[in-house]
Amino acid sequence: MEDLNSLQSLGLTLPTPAYLIGAIIFGLLGLAGYRYGKQRARPYVKWLGVALMLYPYAISETWQLYAVGLALCTATYWLRDQD
Repeated sequence: MEDLNSLQSLGLTLPTPAYLIGAIIFGLLGLAGYRYGKQRARPYVKWLGVALMLYPYAISETWQLYAVGLALCTATYWLRDQD
């Protein structure tokens, strides 16, 4: 418990379980989008899949994680059949 208190005194906090679950789910969806885009030669879907896998590293708030993840998933869905 002392280690946790010392980390918090440095300004570091551990992510919540909701954040971790969201990061895992959106990472898996990103991997699926990347593979689909690569197989079907859809560059937009492929790069949106990469973005889904990497954006949790840049966002620290849980609500932002879900908002950006849902936006990227929606974009992937709408662009899946476009060239």
